[in-house]
Amino acid sequence: MKGRFAASIIAAEACVEEHSDFAGALEISTSADEKSGGYGGVAYLVEQDDDRTGLRTHCVPDSCRVVINPRFLVEEDVKGARNEIVALLDNLKATRDPFDYDLREMNVVLPSMTDKSAPVVETIHAAISDVLGIEPTYVASPGSYDQKHIDRIGKLRNCIAYGPGELELAHKPDEWIGITDMEDSAKVMARALQTLLLPVL
Repeated sequence: MKGRFAASIIAAEACVEEHSDFAGALEISTSADEKSGGYGGVAYLVEQDDDRTGLRTHCVPDSCRVVINPRFLVEEDVKGARNEIVALLDNLKATRDPFDYDLREMNVVLPSMTDKSAPVVETIHAAISDVLGIEPTYVASPGSYDQKHIDRIGKLRNCIAYGPGELELAHKPDEWIGITDMEDSAKVMARALQTLLLPVL
């Protein structure tokens, strides 16, 4: 996420410098805490943070508070995700004595996938092809990307998640992004901004 944010700033600054007479406005928006849906500011001790499951625990001697942030695809639904969690807790209740639980739903934001024919998708696709000389592919991120919050809460349907780096390294120990990837991503974003925002010459 941080690499994508940095590349978008570089792209926007380059466009403003190149097209100083552009009459519109550019806004860069990002989420500072996309992984927990905004609950990361709540003060509790993180004893386990499994990025694959989104499981975070805070334990005291006789009780345990668990915040579960399940990530599911557009083909899945909230009811199915909730039922999996309830089944897990019910199994613990049946096999561990004493064990009981209280389940409280804090926040629900459904997954999102923008149509491939949307203007921003086609524009980024063309920019990647032009700048990098490759045919881009489409992937569904297993993480909790900003896109679903922008779409479901912000009501901006025509958006995508795009940025530098290897998806397999995201939120892993020693994650890194190559300098060339950062530069290429900024070039792609700048090309897309020109296509979407500037008048046809």
